[in-house]
Amino acid sequence: MNDSSAKPGRLNRTIRWVARGWSIASIGFVLLILVGELVYPHAPAPTEFRDLLGLFLFPFCTCLSMVLAWRWEGLGGIITIGSLLPFYAALRIMDGRFPGGPFFALVAAPGLLFLFSWTLGVARTKDNTA
Repeated sequence: MNDSSAKPGRLNRTIRWVARGWSIASIGFVLLILVGELVYPHAPAPTEFRDLLGLFLFPFCTCLSMVLAWRWEGLGGIITIGSLLPFYAALRIMDGRFPGGPFFALVAAPGLLFLFSWTLGVARTKDNTA
């Protein structure tokens, strides 16, 4: 086996494990915030549609899809990004502004890495069959 065929596999594994580690950190961070809100709530329970939609799209769908990405990288990555974009759009429509700071995007960033890893894996599979 030549060195050029080993590099894409190594890069793919590295990206996959960075995405997995970052997804664990992201899910842990979200769970820490949710548990903190349950123990010491700083606001009333979410009852408005915008709050419930935001909770469904961001922490629930984003975290669930990162768990799915451990098994199905492409599907999990697509759902992660596919739940973050409507989350931003819904907040823009309902509040008239985007959320401040990069925090939501940083928590969902493993979705992009999972998609990139999946794309590298698909490309490598096509190269090996051609």
